[in-house]
Order: sequence, then C-alpha cells, then structure tokens
Amino acid sequence: MSTRYPFTAVVGMDDLRLALLLNAVSPAVGGVLVRGEKGTAKSTAVRALAELLPAVPVVAGCRFSCDPASPDPGCPDGPHEAGPGAERPARMVELPVGASEDRLVGSLDIEKALAEGVKAFEPGLLADAHRGILYVDEVNLLHDHLIDLLLDAAAMGFSNVEREGVSVRHAARFLLVGTMNPEEGELRPQLLDRFGLTVEVAASRDPEQRVEVVRRRLAFEDDPAAFAARWADEEAELRGRIVAARALLPQVTLGDAVLLQIAATCAAFEVDGMRADIVMARTATALAAWAGRTGVTSEDVRQAALLALPHRRRRSPFDAPGLDEDKLDETLEQFKGEDPDPDPEPDGPDDGGPGDGGPGDGGPGGGGPDGGGIPPQGDGPAPEDVPAPEEAPVPEPAPQRAGAGERAAVKAAEPFRTKVLSVPGLGEGAAGRRSRARTEHGRTTGSTRPRGALTKLHLAATVQAAAPHQKARGRTGRGLVVRRDDLRQATREGREGNLVLFAVDASGSMAARQRMSAVKGAVLSLLLDAYQRRDKVGLVTFRGRDAEVALPPTSSVDAAAARLEQLPTGGRTPLSAGLLKAHDVLRVERLRDPSRRPLLVVVTDGRATGGRAAGDPVALAARAARLHAAEGTASVVVDCETGPVRLGLAGRLALELGGTAVTLDELRADAIAGLVRDVQTGHAGHAAQTNRRAA
Repeated sequence: MSTRYPFTAVVGMDDLRLALLLNAVSPAVGGVLVRGEKGTAKSTAVRALAELLPAVPVVAGCRFSCDPASPDPGCPDGPHEAGPGAERPARMVELPVGASEDRLVGSLDIEKALAEGVKAFEPGLLADAHRGILYVDEVNLLHDHLIDLLLDAAAMGFSNVEREGVSVRHAARFLLVGTMNPEEGELRPQLLDRFGLTVEVAASRDPEQRVEVVRRRLAFEDDPAAFAARWADEEAELRGRIVAARALLPQVTLGDAVLLQIAATCAAFEVDGMRADIVMARTATALAAWAGRTGVTSEDVRQAALLALPHRRRRSPFDAPGLDEDKLDETLEQFKGEDPDPDPEPDGPDDGGPGDGGPGDGGPGGGGPDGGGIPPQGDGPAPEDVPAPEEAPVPEPAPQRAGAGERAAVKAAEPFRTKVLSVPGLGEGAAGRRSRARTEHGRTTGSTRPRGALTKLHLAATVQAAAPHQKARGRTGRGLVVRRDDLRQATREGREGNLVLFAVDASGSMAARQRMSAVKGAVLSLLLDAYQRRDKVGLVTFRGRDAEVALPPTSSVDAAAARLEQLPTGGRTPLSAGLLKAHDVLRVERLRDPSRRPLLVVVTDGRATGGRAAGDPVALAARAARLHAAEGTASVVVDCETGPVRLGLAGRLALELGGTAVTLDELRADAIAGLVRDVQTGHAGHAAQTNRRAA
C-alpha cells in the first residue's frame, strides 16, 4: 500500500483544510467543492484526509459496510443481527471521469436474473464509499447523468438500482468531495448548490512558502515512509481532535439570535431556496464543535457564510463566485443579538482552525501542502495532481487596445434566451443537450447484438431471441434458458454536446456602438445557451486584413465571454479570412475529437471588403464558404444588417455555407420563426441549389 502525503504537512490552504475537517466532523455539512488552477495540490489534500478519519466498525462479510450497532434492514447482504462486528480503515473511493453508470451504482448479472430468477448484484462505487469519502477529480467534466445519480445518493443517503424489473436499494452515506479547474468549464448552478461548501485555491506568490512546498515535496518523494513518520505525531493529534469534535457535536446548540443571523445573511445575498440556510447552520455547529465549544458565535456564522454561500450567489454562469465581506459584516452586525456565553476556549488555537499554529500551519510544526500543496492558498504541483488536459489551456485574456482605425470595446447588451441551434442528423458525441445522438441514456429506439460487454439489456428482444430455442435446449424449469448469443443491447437516443465555433465580424461596418453592443449581447446569449447544453465553444474574429483565433475550442464559456467583452472593432472586412480560419480550427478539432460534431455560427452583416488575399473579396468569401458546405458543417449566419435598406448579403453567405440565416430579432426564443427547422431546410435548400448549378 502506497504512503499518502500527510494532511498536516500541507503548506497553507487554510480554507481548504478547514472545510475538509468540518466535513470530517459533521458529514451532514454536505461535502466540499474545491475550485482552483492546476497544480495546487487539491487532490493531495483530499487524499490525505482519509488517513485522519477514525476506523469504521462494519458487519463482517457485508459488502455494503453496515454498522453492526444498527445494521440496514434493507441491506442486500442482510438481514444482519446486531453484534460486535469488525473494524476497517475509512475508505476514500475515487470516481474516474470516464466511469460508466454501472461502475458507479453497481451492475446486475442479467444472465442469472433471466435464467435463475435471482438478484445477482455487484456493488458499485457508491456502496464502496458508504461511511467513507467519495472523491471526484475534475467533477465539472463528469457526465451529467452520473452527477445526477451521485448527488441524489448524497442527498438521500441511499442508492436505488432499477434495471429491467430488478430492484436493489442500499445505504450510501459518504463525504462527497469534488475538485475542478474552472478553466475547463463550470458546473451548472443546480449542481453547485448540492455541494455543502466551496473553496477557492491558488498557488501562493510568497517565494518562501513556495520554497517550503518544494522542499517538502522532494523530501516526500525521496522517502515517503520517513517523511510520513516525521508528521506522525501531528497526524495523531489531529485525528484525536476530529474524534473529540464528533463526540461534542450533539451537544452544540444554535440560539435564536444565531439562526436569525443565518437567515438574514442568506436573504441579503439572495440565494435560492433554503439549502444554504441549512448548510450554514450545520457548518456553524461544526465550527463550534471543532473549537471545543457548545455554543455557536457570530464569528462561526461569518466563517460558515464564507464557505457555504459564494457558489450559491452566482446569478449567471459568468458571475465569478465570491462574497462581499463588507456586506456580510454589515448584515451580521445589523442582526446581532445576544449570543449565549460560549464555553471557555480549550487550550490551543483561538478558533480551532487549521491555520492558527496548530497542525496544518506552514513551518516544521504545522501543515502546509507539501509535495503537492502550495502555500497559504495553494500547493506545489504534485505529479498526480496535474491532469492531462483534454484541450489546450486557456491563457489569461490580455486587454486589447484599439489601434488606428479601431474603436474601443463596447459593453454587451443584456443577454436573452435564444432559439435552439442544433446539428441535423444523428451523432455519437459526448453527452449533452443540443443535438440528437446515440447515447447510453435516453429513449429506447431498438436493439442490436452487443459488441462487447452488455450494458443496457433490451429485455423483450432478448426473450424473443431465446424463445424459439427453448425446446432444443431442453428447458424443464420455470427459468428461461438464455445463452450469450440471445442477449440484445438496447439502442438509445438522447442528446449530445457539440463544438459551437463563433466567427464574429469585428470590422468597421459593425463598429457602430449600439449595433456592436447588440451583436455582443446576441453572442453572449448563445454562449449562455452553449453553457447550459454542455458544449465546447471557440471564437474566431476577423477585422482589418486578417482573422485570428481569439479563443481555441474549450469547455470554458467564461473564457469566451471574457474575450468577447474585450473585442474592439474597426477596419475592413476580411470575411474570407474569417471563414478560412474557422475551417482550419474545425479541421484540427475533427482530428482531436472526431465524435464531436461542429456547429459554425457566423455573426456578420455579410459584407466582404478586403483582406490579405488578392482577388474579389466577395468571390473569395463564397469560395471559403463552400469549403464548409463540402464537409457538411452545420452553419448558421446571424445577420447583423440593420436599417431600412437591406442588401441581403448574409442570406447569400448562408446559401453558400449550406446553412440558414437568422436576424438578431429572430434569434430570440420568443420569435415566430422556427430556427431548428430552418437550419435543416437550409441544408436541403443548399443541396437543391447545388443540383441546379450542376444541371
């Protein structure tokens, strides 16, 4: 068994360590979501926590870790009789991003279920994590249906497995911890709300702390066992403190004055629902127990708010998480009542937090990340913590200055709900919410012979395949004699996420301040739609004499919104350069991710007035558009032409692309036009036009 990096050796990251410890004291807090840049030892700190948790008493031989003092009456391995049982270390179970639903919730032996009529259930990761930690690295990249199953189990405390008429239910209570890099995309607000606490981590900029991180990491890698032994006393002390806080927790009381502060704080920051109030109350209670008190103070409420509210106050995906601490202090002061006299502080740190000179502080006697941690707010890059990105990292947007003939960037208009833009046909890309696709989840449309392991049984088709052979197979009992060749895989249709590539005209013809503001508002609206539909997005801009990739394809729509906000306008309209640049981007992405189908959204008034290439700009643009049409790229042209006299150039460009054109007004969801139908008929119209040309 490999030696894990000690929790108390992590340098800095006080908020992260405190949030993890509070969940260890009170799992009812609801878990932790850790947000931060790569290489900040997020994974190192989470994995180290498992070593601090007390041993778990279990029923001997039970695959579902039932508590011998109160065994689950519905346990699939039961019934169990109350008894002394055995002890095992607390587990930390990791859920890989690419895990299947069967791996998460468990799977059934379909052949035994059909042939013998028995429930042969193989437990999944939810059962393994019961009474321990379930850790999801890069949780923002996890498929939505897995997140839904995971968070439902975390909320209810049990997992239901329903497969082809066979039902199994087992307990699944665990400490849920997720880590994510916001550059790779955000979680939906509904899912963010299901995590009890959230913490932002970043690498320290203090050279001395960075030196300490590197020193500890190198020492750990040279001799893990010896390094862990150096921190054994601090680990044991912290482990004992968790046990003591757990024992004290039932005695902690919440006074009415404290409850009023919690409610007032949640109302002041306009969080949705009541979950935030409940999480804050549980967190404040855990803070008091961690500090060795039986009374909750205003300071506990303040700390609970800083951990429980930032991810709940986001009003849109582009709002950065955070909390106005001045507003928080004003609210707490306004609703401050008579707090009960808290118990005298025990010997030790004032607030019992991990950053007050106790285990966990930087320095030889306290923690900090080590070979994985980064000072106060970060951690040294641990090799196991640096995931291989599935896309190029997104650099920080640099402010663009308006040059000669350019106008400074203008603010985007208010976003609105857009019509659905989808790719025609049936794809096989990553799960999402935009276009039709063959998926593991969705409505059943037919059956086929399984190519590998059977994952979704089509029961009727399996029975139909096996029925004609029962006499020849000598069937005598009630069970159906089923062989491997009889099994049929259900084919299902759902939705996929696409690559939405925006090609935005930033030339002088678009530079009117009000007009460009409306254009940016429309693109921002489409970005919001892409966020909700789990797409990748990219941004190509063209102006002056050339085009550039303002943002390579990424899952972070926040980055695309930031690039759009800083986009200046001016100069000529190199439309052909923009289309060719978009063609190059899509060509590379087809090689990197061939299953993800693209949707090209060209935002322009259709004018073509120049560029580096010699020749007629209009003819060059038409030729570039036909390259996209020849490859079958689904395209939509957002026509930005305004005024009483319209040239219809955007409509002609849409015909060359084989797509459709839609005005800014028609893009709104409440417009009359049926945009999805138009996208599809646009392709048909292009085909008809091509046939007429050939004739």
